[in-house]
Amino acid sequence: MFGQIKRDIQVIFERDPAAKSIWEVIFCYPGFHAVLFHRMAHWLYIHKLVLLPRMISQLSRFLTGIEIHPGAKIGQGLFIDHGTGVVIGETTEIGNNVTLYQGVTLGGTGKEKGKRHPTIGDNVVIGAGARVLGSFKVGDNVKIGAGSVVNKPVPSDTTVVGVPGRIVLHRGIPIKDPDLRHDELPDPVNEMLKCLMQRVEYLEQRLNEEESRYDVFEIIQHNDPSKRGVSTKREREGGNVCLRPDNL
Repeated sequence: MFGQIKRDIQVIFERDPAAKSIWEVIFCYPGFHAVLFHRMAHWLYIHKLVLLPRMISQLSRFLTGIEIHPGAKIGQGLFIDHGTGVVIGETTEIGNNVTLYQGVTLGGTGKEKGKRHPTIGDNVVIGAGARVLGSFKVGDNVKIGAGSVVNKPVPSDTTVVGVPGRIVLHRGIPIKDPDLRHDELPDPVNEMLKCLMQRVEYLEQRLNEEESRYDVFEIIQHNDPSKRGVSTKREREGGNVCLRPDNL
C-alpha cells in the first residue's frame, strides 16, 4: 500500500505542473485524497466487509466531491485532476497510469447484476464531463474527448469524441506515457463541413463549364437559321420556351 501511495504522489508531479511540493500534494489535492480513501475502503471491501468501506466512501465523497465505490479495482498511477463530480462504479476496473478530469462518470446502464461498469486500459485519458457507460473494455492508449458519451467498446490506440462517442483516430503512434493533450482532438464536424465545401466548389465548377457550353450553342443558333427553333439559354431560364409548329 505504501508503494502505491508513493506512486500516486509521483504521478501528480508528472502530470500537473501546478504541483510544487509533496506537502502541497498531501494536503491540497482532493484527487489524491479520494484515491487514498479508496485504497483503505477497497482493502476492507475485499475482506467481506460492507458497511465500513461504504461509510469511508461516503466520507471521501463529502470531503472531495469524488465518489468511488469500494468495489472498484484501480491500478497504480491513477490521477484525478480537480475531480469534482467524478463517479466510479462498483465493478469498474481501471488500469495503470490513467488520468480522469472533473465530471467523469464510469457508470452502468441498467439494474443487471454482476459486471456492469467499464474496464479501462492503461495510459487512458478521459476528458472533463465524459461518460463511459456499460460493461465493455476501453483499450490502452485511448483518449476520450471532453463531454463525450461512450457506450461501446473502444480499441487501443484510438481517439473518441462526440455524443455518442465516435472513433476519429485509430492506430495512432503507441505511447508509453499518457498523452495529456486532450485539447488537440480531431473535429469530425469541421471535417464534414470541409468535405461539403469542396463538393460545392466542384459542382459550381461543373455548372460554369455547362453554362459556357450553352453560350457557344446560342452563338451557333444565331448564325445557323436551321437551329433557331431550339430555345435559348435566356428563354430556358425564364421558363418562356416556345415551340414552333415545325418542331412538333
